[in-house]
Amino acid sequence: SVGQRLSGSGKELGRIMEFNDIYDKDRNLTGRTHRRGTIWRKGEYGLVVCVWVYDGKGKFLLTRRAPEKSFAGTWENSGGAALAGETSLQAIARELREETGIAAQPEELELLCSGRDRNAHYDFYCLQRDADTKIDLQHGEKDAYQWVSFETIHQMIEKGLICKIIARQFLRQEPLLRAKQSEK
Repeated sequence: SVGQRLSGSGKELGRIMEFNDIYDKDRNLTGRTHRRGTIWRKGEYGLVVCVWVYDGKGKFLLTRRAPEKSFAGTWENSGGAALAGETSLQAIARELREETGIAAQPEELELLCSGRDRNAHYDFYCLQRDADTKIDLQHGEKDAYQWVSFETIHQMIEKGLICKIIARQFLRQEPLLRAKQSEK
């Protein structure tokens, strides 16, 4: 099971604990798990997935982080950490469905690129959907959404409206994303 209810007393009573698989630097599973919210040790890596949803006409779906979240009020693409036992594709399909209500089949999600930082392996996906797709935001996680152009994303980055981590990802991946938009 990827989560369990805590049965002790204290602040975490009743909350679901999440666990992530631990990978080595070469992205091999170690057979161990990591409890969310605890420090990653040197040489341990999790798996983080993100998806750029685009409409094929130059617009991207961004969601705004809810007030109770870290980086509250900033805009981002959908994504998050893979839970223990999940593949990258399973994780991104779950995150996208939870955060936006968009259901995607694994074959619809295209791997854009992968990377690694100090404690995470990253997979970045893209998915085409019409801008009139019904969006159902996850309460407590997201509080707004919008479809925006490349130019608007750049303006939002300049104004500090996009989470800095996401802004850096976008700027690195922009050439790949522009190529995807022009393919359709």
